[in-house]
Amino acid sequence: MSDHREFEAEREKIDFLLEQGYIIKEVTENMSGAFVGFEYTGSDAEKSQYERLHLLHPDSRKYFSTILVQQQKKQKVNETSP
Repeated sequence: MSDHREFEAEREKIDFLLEQGYIIKEVTENMSGAFVGFEYTGSDAEKSQYERLHLLHPDSRKYFSTILVQQQKKQKVNETSP
């Protein structure tokens, strides 16, 4: 698989989980990539409450990092809103 195709495939997996109502809950990085844990925040009881992806491509790691920062900013805004 080409380098760019590998990134696209990993990005699509991330986007799919986010569209389904998951949020990034934990990240473990090591020399073999990043393990990203997603937690389901919706009301569908049939969905798995936790999914984990192993991301190898450096651009995928940058991509989920950007999403994580956006999630944290959104959470801070929600916490400070009356």
